[in-house]
Amino acid sequence: MAKGGKNFRGKREKPEYDQKLLDLARVTRVVRGGRRFRFRATVVIGNRKGRVGVGVGKGADVSDSIKKAFENGKKNLISIDVNNHTILHDVRHKKGSAKIILKPAPKGTGIIAGGPIRVVAELGGIKDIVTKSLGTSNKLNVARAAIEALDSLRKTRPRKNQKFFKENK
Repeated sequence: MAKGGKNFRGKREKPEYDQKLLDLARVTRVVRGGRRFRFRATVVIGNRKGRVGVGVGKGADVSDSIKKAFENGKKNLISIDVNNHTILHDVRHKKGSAKIILKPAPKGTGIIAGGPIRVVAELGGIKDIVTKSLGTSNKLNVARAAIEALDSLRKTRPRKNQKFFKENK
């Protein structure tokens, strides 16, 4: 069959961004007649070359919420400065009750991180990093804290008298 035919099985184009589902929750709204159920999807997207983002979407079914989360993640993309597959310097960041520590690692170490931070680092193109997540275990808040910490990399350099965690204002 010709290339334009409907049964053509050629090579599919690779998408611009990879995505990974971080969390899927069924959320409930109580109304007069009972409960209304929806789904909330948290998705991390990235191109594995220094661009990464986190998106959240709600919808009546799972596929709709994942699609909305992907679009929301595209709007919240950041660029990461990666040097020899690791970050440039230590970062300590706090967002809400999520506290995270990111440290550069020598080549060959790999990604030493828990769930959400591991996904953000993989899709951001970081291959060697050591991390620790303190405080909350909420996947969405930890992922957002990791994104903010990586975004602050190119803007700040650590000072000698810097507080352990920056407070959000």
